[in-house]
Amino acid sequence: MISSLNDIKKGLSINFNGEPFIVLEARFVRMQQRKPVMQTKLRNLITGKVLEYSFKQGERVEEADLERGKANFLYKDDSFANFMDNKSYEQFTIPLDVLGDKIKFLKEGTECDVLYYEGNPVSVDIPIKITLKVTSAPPGVKGDTASNVTKQVTLETGATINAPLFIKEGENIVVNTDTSEYVERANN
Repeated sequence: MISSLNDIKKGLSINFNGEPFIVLEARFVRMQQRKPVMQTKLRNLITGKVLEYSFKQGERVEEADLERGKANFLYKDDSFANFMDNKSYEQFTIPLDVLGDKIKFLKEGTECDVLYYEGNPVSVDIPIKITLKVTSAPPGVKGDTASNVTKQVTLETGATINAPLFIKEGENIVVNTDTSEYVERANN
């Protein structure tokens, strides 16, 4: 049980309205003639929706009982991504809208971090940097070497990103899944 407003900080997992939330932002605000509040931005770990809420002095906040584990990505269908728990070998699904745009960088066998709430998987964090093979890359145009010129390449997962002109089809590259940007060539 969290008893003070000052204990609500960025990254804290809490139970709010019976569901697990993570605190994205927390700001202590004290206005004239009013009681102080903790203004927060919260993300629901089950639905992914973000809301803003101001906690008042004396309001009870309960820390969420979350566990972390590892799972491998198996495949995706029209509305779900399928994973296998690395300890129990049980399969489970996560809705694609919870994963967001990061799903386009997942390939079969990728190990991910799973967040469990009351024993049920609610969220999956994929690695920030993933090595993927380039399946389609148009040739670079000779003389087109001004600073920071890029071209669109297609990766083995079907995702398209901008990469430098020297990247060729068949090469492995490292991609930042947070920004969907090329990082570097991978060491083969």
